[in-house]
Amino acid sequence: MERWQVVTGTVFAYLLATLAIGLLAGRRSSQSVAGYVAADRQFGLLAMYFITGATVFSAFAFLGGPGWAYSRGVAVMYILAYGVLGIAPWYFTGPKAGRIGRRFGFVTQAQLVVGRFPSRALSILLATISAAAFVPYIMLQMSGAGIVFSAVTEGHVPFWLGAALAYAVVLIYVLIGGVSAVGWTNVFQGIFMLAVAWILGLYIPGKLYGGVGPMFERIAETRPELLLLPGLDADGTPWSWGAYSSAILSSALGLILWPHLFMKSFTARDEETLRRTVVLFPTFQLFLVPIIIIGFAGVLYPSPPPSPDFIVPHIILSAGLPALIVGIFCAGALSASMSTGDALLHAAASIAIEDGVAPFVALDDRRRRFLMRLLVVLIGGMAYYLAIIQQKTLVWLLLTAYGLIDQLAPPVYAALYWRRATTPGVLAGLAAGIVTNIFFLVRADLRPFEIHEGILGVVVNTGVLIVVSLLTRPQDPAHAASFVDEAEAPRTPEPVGAVR
Repeated sequence: MERWQVVTGTVFAYLLATLAIGLLAGRRSSQSVAGYVAADRQFGLLAMYFITGATVFSAFAFLGGPGWAYSRGVAVMYILAYGVLGIAPWYFTGPKAGRIGRRFGFVTQAQLVVGRFPSRALSILLATISAAAFVPYIMLQMSGAGIVFSAVTEGHVPFWLGAALAYAVVLIYVLIGGVSAVGWTNVFQGIFMLAVAWILGLYIPGKLYGGVGPMFERIAETRPELLLLPGLDADGTPWSWGAYSSAILSSALGLILWPHLFMKSFTARDEETLRRTVVLFPTFQLFLVPIIIIGFAGVLYPSPPPSPDFIVPHIILSAGLPALIVGIFCAGALSASMSTGDALLHAAASIAIEDGVAPFVALDDRRRRFLMRLLVVLIGGMAYYLAIIQQKTLVWLLLTAYGLIDQLAPPVYAALYWRRATTPGVLAGLAAGIVTNIFFLVRADLRPFEIHEGILGVVVNTGVLIVVSLLTRPQDPAHAASFVDEAEAPRTPEPVGAVR
C-alpha cells in the first residue's frame, strides 16, 4: 500500500468516527427549534469547555497561525493575547444573556438585541452582518481542509475534493443532529487536536534541531528580526505597533460576539457552567503553543513550502515521519477545521431563519427546522464555491471577518447595560460602523496609524449610537429595566415590528 493511501485511510477512519458521534449525539435533543438551536439548554461543563475551545480555534490555528510564525515571527503572538483578553467579558455577559434568554425564550444573539430594541430593520441588519461575517470564516475552514488533504496525499486528493469530503461529513451531522451533534463532535475533535498538537509540537523540534531551546537559539542567530515584537508585516518589513495592538483589540472585542459563540450562552445548563468555562478556557488555548513552535521550526528548514499556510504539512511530509503519523496529523488539522465549521454552518442557518425570516412569516417548528437545514446546505455550498475560486491566506480571512463582528459590540453591550440606548441609536450606529469598516477595509492605506478597520468602525458606531440615542425618545423604563436590571417587566418584549 502506498504512503498516500495509508494517510487517506487514516483520515477516512477519523471522518467516519466523527460522523458516528455526530449522528448519535443528535438523538439526545428534542425535535423542537430549541432542541436544534440550543440543545434544550442542557450542555454541561465538559461540552461547554470543548465547544468553546474547539469552536474558537480552527483551521487558522493549525495552519494559519504556524504560517504566520514561519513568515512573520512573533507577530503570531497576537493570537495568544486576544484569546485570553476576549473571553474575560463572557464571565459577566454570558450568565446575564443566559438568564434573559431563559426568561424570554431567546435562542440567538439577535433575538436578545431586538427584544431590547424592537425593529424589523434591526433584525434583518443583524442577520445580514452575521451571514456576511460567517462566509469568510467558513471559507477559512474549508480552505484549511483542502490544504491539508492536498498536501498530505501529495496531490492525489486535490484541494477542491479534500474540502468537499470533510464538509460532506459536517453537513450530514449538522443537518440531522443540530447543535447537539456540533457539541459532542467538538468534544471528540477537541481532545483529538490537543493530543496531536502537543505530540508533534514537541517531537518535530527535537527531531530536527535537538529541542525547542536549540531551535530558537539558531533562529536568534540567523533571523533575529522574527523574534522582535511586534514581528513582521506581510511584505517582510516590521509590523507597526498600531496594526499589531489593534489586531489584538479587534479580535478580543469580537471573540464572544461571534453569534455562534454568543448563542452558547443559551445552551449552558446553568450560570456556574458558563463561568467555569470562561475560567478554564485559557487552558485550552495552550494547545496553540506547540503548533506555533512547529511554524518556527520551518524558519530553519532547508526547503520552503509553496505558501506559508502550508508550512506544517510541508514539514510533516518531508521529515520522514511514518505514514500513519502523517494521517493522524491530517485528522488533527481537519478536527480543528471541522469543529469550527460545523458551529458556523449551524449558527448561520439558525440565525438566518430565526432573525431574518421568522419575525416576518408565521412558521411552526417543523418548517423552521426544515428551512434551517436547507440553509445549511445552501450556505455551505456558497462558502465552498468561494473558497475554491478565492483563495486567501487563512489569517487574512479571519481578521477580515472580525471587522464586521466587532460592530455587534455597541448594540449588544447597550442592550445589556445602558438604559438610555434607543432603537434609532442602535440602527444608526450599526449602519455607520459597517460603512466605516468597509471603507477602511477597501482603503487600508487611509487607516490612521494602521489601526484595524474593525476598531475604527466601532469608534464611529459607538459615537453615533450615543448621540442619536440621547437625541431620540427614551424607551419605556420598565422595558429597559427588564434587560439592564433584569427587573420584572409588566409585559414581554414587544414584537420586532414595533419601533421606538
